Amino acid sequence: MGQRDALLHEVSENLLDVLVVGGGATGAGAALDAASRGLTVALVEAGDLASGTSGKSSRLLHGGVRYLEQLRFGLVREALHERGLLHDLAPHLVRRLSFLYPLTHRMWERGYVGAGLALYDGLAGIGDRHGFRRHRHLSRRALLRAAPPLRPDAAVGALAYDDGQVDDARLVVTLARTAVREGATVLTRVRVTGLATRPGHTVATCEDVLSGERFAIRARRVVLATGPWSELTQRMLGVSPVRTRASKGVHLVVPKSRLPMSSALIARTASSVLFVIPAGDVVLVGTTDTPWEIGPGPVLPTGSDVRYLLDQANRWLREPLTGDDVVGVYAGLRPLVDAGSGSGDTQAVSREHVVREVAPGCFVVAGGKLTTYRVMARDAVSAAVRGLGARRSSTATLPLAGASGFAQAWARRDAAAVAAGVPVSVVERLALRYGSDYREVLTLGSGPLGGGTPGSLPGGPLEPIPGAPSLLGAEVLFMAAHEGALGVDDVLRRRSRAGLEARDGGAAAAPHVAALLATALGRDAAWEADQVGRYVAAARMTEEALAVDRDADLVPLLARLREAA
Repeated sequence: MGQRDALLHEVSENLLDVLVVGGGATGAGAALDAASRGLTVALVEAGDLASGTSGKSSRLLHGGVRYLEQLRFGLVREALHERGLLHDLAPHLVRRLSFLYPLTHRMWERGYVGAGLALYDGLAGIGDRHGFRRHRHLSRRALLRAAPPLRPDAAVGALAYDDGQVDDARLVVTLARTAVREGATVLTRVRVTGLATRPGHTVATCEDVLSGERFAIRARRVVLATGPWSELTQRMLGVSPVRTRASKGVHLVVPKSRLPMSSALIARTASSVLFVIPAGDVVLVGTTDTPWEIGPGPVLPTGSDVRYLLDQANRWLREPLTGDDVVGVYAGLRPLVDAGSGSGDTQAVSREHVVREVAPGCFVVAGGKLTTYRVMARDAVSAAVRGLGARRSSTATLPLAGASGFAQAWARRDAAAVAAGVPVSVVERLALRYGSDYREVLTLGSGPLGGGTPGSLPGGPLEPIPGAPSLLGAEVLFMAAHEGALGVDDVLRRRSRAGLEARDGGAAAAPHVAALLATALGRDAAWEADQVGRYVAAARMTEEALAVDRDADLVPLLARLREAA
């Protein structure tokens, strides 16, 4: 905790060039962009990195096929360009994924959808070095070979095309690590409670959530990248010209053994788009797209959300899914810029972003989507730093943490596995999570761990955490030392997805993770117990939410969740 205290003191003592508020993809991207221009930068986040929208998406890097129908060609082209660019900047995080679009009409649909995908290919410049292939036409037999869980009579054929996949929360953590590498200060559990403009700078009144201590940060420019919280942060300045509308998106997590698919499925529904997406050892089933009227803060799924997604997925599946097949459920809010149409349909709201100076030296960036985080960040910082003499943005050519030397490190994975005494599959998983830095994780696992500490691992830090087979003890130590993990939830819900891939929500793993974090962070047994209690209580509240059918009925649970946090 000494290093964190020193950073808090440092940012409160000095006048910064840029303060970024918000630790999602856009905020972390803005901190990286500003720091790489040679500016003094701090990012503050009230919760954890990616604890809001950016950690609860469909985990896709895509242009948005459905936006072609809305004639938003510029948005699609921009997103497809960013998809390829991030493939270069973070090859360890980005993967190509084949999508299947099932056809239910024999003649016109194949031509109509095929024409759209041909345009998609053209906008992407398919055939370049990124490995994304042109769309393909499949017969019904070929579709069933590609996706055995589908009903034989569900479709007459399909079109297949490629898009990108990324673990959204790990992308955000990697962006934050890269920003720190470039000189930024990143502080989580720091809540901004007030903003006041002064001649030449803005004063942000802040609270350290962990200690309750209040302090101020002064910065020449402020970038507000607070997603669904955008209007609240603007009101601290006495304005709210950029209005947002929140749309709730819910995803189910199903074991891959239940849905053995290597390609993703995309299909229309009456009120959104159905995705069935393989993601490691699990498959994601999503998503909903419904207005969220409760306001910013925690968001929970309901039983009606789960039933809706099961019903939509089961239209296509040979063996219908039931609630017993679902091992996890998560919900997030999309912050959509409100253009004042008055329509209650969030699907019709633009996914484009806006950057606006809402008070002298204070800039809001809102809207957009995960795929275009870098453009949003670049545009926000470029607007904010005019007059500061900063360099131009270089993030289009700046590899993210773990990217440099990744190809060589991947080629040596067999030797690394032998040296560490672990299966090569473990090294491959680490490499796809940390890039070339997987070697540091293995180094942390080279010695005994915790000697008898509650939650220690009998076989050492390269053994999986009990209750979280996809997570090693050494990873928890790495997350605490290098990725800013300050609690059990940070580890199990974001830096890894172990808490979403176990039926108990990671409760069995929580004591072991808490013990490892206590060792790494210098915490005591009381802190361990408190962490476990909070984590288990939050998991139970998610279960309780699934007994509720309406978002409005979630209000008491959300109040308890805020209090527990």
